[in-house]
Amino acid sequence: MPDTPPPPISFGARLTEIAREKPDAPAISDAAGTITWKQFDRQTNQIARGLAKAGVKFGDVISIALPNGAPFIEAAFGLWKAGATPQMLSWRLPAHEADAVMDLAETPILISDGSVEGSKPRFDIPALLALGEDDGPLADVTAPVFKAATSGGSTGRPKLIMSGAPGVAMAAGGPVYRIGPDDTCVVPGPLYHNAPFVCSTNALMQGAHVVILPRFDPEETLKAVDRHKATWLYVVPTMMSRIWKLPDEVKAKYDVSHLHTVWHMAAPCPPWLKESWIHWIGPDAIMELYAGTEAQSATIITGREWLEHRGSVGKVVGGEMATFNEAGERLPLGEIGEIYLRRPEGMPASYQYRGASARTLPGGWESLGDIGSFDADGYLYLADRRTDMILVGGANIYPAEIEAALDEHPKVHSSAIVGLPHDELGATIHAIVHPKDDVTEDELREHLRGYLVTYKQPRSYEFVADHVRDDAGKVRRTQLRDERIARMKTTQAD
Repeated sequence: MPDTPPPPISFGARLTEIAREKPDAPAISDAAGTITWKQFDRQTNQIARGLAKAGVKFGDVISIALPNGAPFIEAAFGLWKAGATPQMLSWRLPAHEADAVMDLAETPILISDGSVEGSKPRFDIPALLALGEDDGPLADVTAPVFKAATSGGSTGRPKLIMSGAPGVAMAAGGPVYRIGPDDTCVVPGPLYHNAPFVCSTNALMQGAHVVILPRFDPEETLKAVDRHKATWLYVVPTMMSRIWKLPDEVKAKYDVSHLHTVWHMAAPCPPWLKESWIHWIGPDAIMELYAGTEAQSATIITGREWLEHRGSVGKVVGGEMATFNEAGERLPLGEIGEIYLRRPEGMPASYQYRGASARTLPGGWESLGDIGSFDADGYLYLADRRTDMILVGGANIYPAEIEAALDEHPKVHSSAIVGLPHDELGATIHAIVHPKDDVTEDELREHLRGYLVTYKQPRSYEFVADHVRDDAGKVRRTQLRDERIARMKTTQAD
């Protein structure tokens, strides 16, 4: 008979369990050093008590805006021990954008070191520890919602993706990520993004040692893998490209032979880059996942499978996926259409939106906006995005959000944002501006600093004499993008 899966256990109870098993083993390492499992457990007990004194109640959604490091993870576990939900927020957000997200979250406080200023009362980790005082055991509680991820939303307004799972250890993904208690996992991605956050918490709930980099740097990532004899690594294609483009003699300085798993996700990976990593690290180590934060379904592919199904993102694991045409009719294998996902039959909803509505078809099908097709063996191949979303280095950028901020400038009549191809980032943001009056690029850059985080700001600007939208306010974004790509190719040819 198959093994019976263990019953769900709260994040707090699982942390305490591991701390009893190996109190002095390393739990989290960051730029400041390493904390043991005993320290991790006790400090999060104290943080949970501090949160309660700061006004956090069971079921609250609390925004965390901290730089990458152990304090971010400690804040999350402190919240789970208090029965609350962590809402991951970029520590670089301007106050205007942060407040819009926190209003959706209805958060009573902001956990931040001061890098993000907003209208909510702010507490950093030292302040919460001071409030908490006692680091002794707590009564076990389970947060009703695992996490609340942030997305820009195609309307230009933020949205929250509330997990459909409670704060229990199995919600983080279990063995799907191929992590065990003896693994050391390096995470160079920002913890305010869903995948690095989920990978880190899943690794910890397996009892693994997690190494968090303050920011991504290609050589520092290899150095961390070497120094900690890491067995597991999370990357996105932009990181893979920058690591691969290091001089061969630099790559050769670091021992990556301990890696048994390298996961990449969040953006399409160019075939040449994927193949390079497969030959470097090994076909059985390279793993790819395609899914949304909404988690209705997913595909997974190993490097060995990919060599036989070049360009695929894998076969469906959990739930269902199918392609449909614009009339909502299901398409046969091999035909390109919009990809719809459906959670396993009888399973509860995997997420809930705040600030947006899902794109759906009858029968429980939901779309993330991707286009693709399935081959005869059931492998999925992505073709394009149905929506206007631009993927920049694994981050989702929505043009409407940037256009709304640009159009607020008194000298801008209208604007359109398109993504232009880029070898490393996948795309860069290009702004097409129809000015009302003379306006400079520097003026617009200064204006956007108060509205948008850095990675959402255009890399290039173009000023045009004609309207970029028709009388109905519509913009032909694909046409604008194609014209500029054609122009780029002509210039390169010359």
